[in-house]
Amino acid sequence: MAGVTGWHYRLVTFQGWVADMSLPGSFLVYATSPIPELAGRAGGTSLWRSASLAAPATARVEWADVAKGVCIVLVVSWHVIVKDYLLVDWHIGLPLPGFWGTLGEQFLPLRMPLFFTISGLFAANAVRRPWREVARSRIAKFLYLYTVWLVIHTAILPVAPDLPTERATSPLDFLAQLTITPSNLWYLYALAIYFVVAKAVRRAPPAAVLVPAAVLSAVAAAGWVSTPGDRGGFYQNLVFFLAGLWFRPRVERLAAGATRRRLVLAAAAYVVVLVLMAALGAEEWFGVWLVVSVVAVMFGVTAAARLTRRPRISDRLVRLGRVTLPIYVIHMPVLAVLHRLLHEPLSALGGGAQLLVALVYPPMLTALVVVLCLMIHRGLTRVGARWLFDLPAVARRRATEPAGALP
Repeated sequence: MAGVTGWHYRLVTFQGWVADMSLPGSFLVYATSPIPELAGRAGGTSLWRSASLAAPATARVEWADVAKGVCIVLVVSWHVIVKDYLLVDWHIGLPLPGFWGTLGEQFLPLRMPLFFTISGLFAANAVRRPWREVARSRIAKFLYLYTVWLVIHTAILPVAPDLPTERATSPLDFLAQLTITPSNLWYLYALAIYFVVAKAVRRAPPAAVLVPAAVLSAVAAAGWVSTPGDRGGFYQNLVFFLAGLWFRPRVERLAAGATRRRLVLAAAAYVVVLVLMAALGAEEWFGVWLVVSVVAVMFGVTAAARLTRRPRISDRLVRLGRVTLPIYVIHMPVLAVLHRLLHEPLSALGGGAQLLVALVYPPMLTALVVVLCLMIHRGLTRVGARWLFDLPAVARRRATEPAGALP
């Protein structure tokens, strides 16, 4: 088992197999082609329309939503790999599980830092509002959602006891997850606390806040502090949320100037820093993970901006980017149920059939989980359970509006 490295675990490959699991990050997979067809069978394109905002988006908003759409696919796909795929008893004679795991690890520095950077961009206007409004619309909302879905996860996840994810097994565990050691829903927990910090330091010089946040991120990534549960991700990503908040004009200029040449350069820089980090074994060196994540965010912003020029891909990612909340909170229980149903049959498959499944399983199951999350969200909102995705009073006022976007 690999050692803790802040908010991730290093994947260790031996004999072609990945022998560890980590939460943040994933491989980049555009598993969108099967989704519209499934959505059509569920009732035309209404499943996808439920994710759209009422007003048309500008190009700048579109690239940010594309980035969020990619990030939520990365969340689901990585959990599919490390919490289900790698647990199957593969007897295929090829290192496909090791390939998928190693490929996914290369996006660990990208997924959550990019997600929080975009969240910071969308938070810029909110933190200018009075404390009372920020407390209700952001802080209370995310703490409420975290609590509600922590209860739901605690109730459902035991259906797959071998699923390697944080779950409360006692009242004391539940209390710890609710307060100091966030669960796999930690993104909601982090957003609530980050809004408190951002509002409190809004008038402070950026350097006076970003430097301590960067130090905290580097310390956590280096493993110099205890990071039980998903506390490491909470420590490491505050700097990206605050950077998105303060450097929004610069990030938008980066997106606006995303030429093909800049995309190639950003991708090359990301590959180089990944190779250097791996070659030097520098994942736990102070500051290295932070620098690699900054390069990854620059690549992610540039790539998302370029994708907006390919509407057949970007339109679907934009829609996903506007319904990230239900996918985020629903996907783990869905994955737990699917793992319970599929683990033994897949482990018992013959060599030829299992080889085919091992080749295509991660992207296919990722697409299935995303579709099921959208369908469950649609069903819950139709029966009036919008309080699962917003504060009850707000949910009642928005009963006729689309719902479900994380900031």
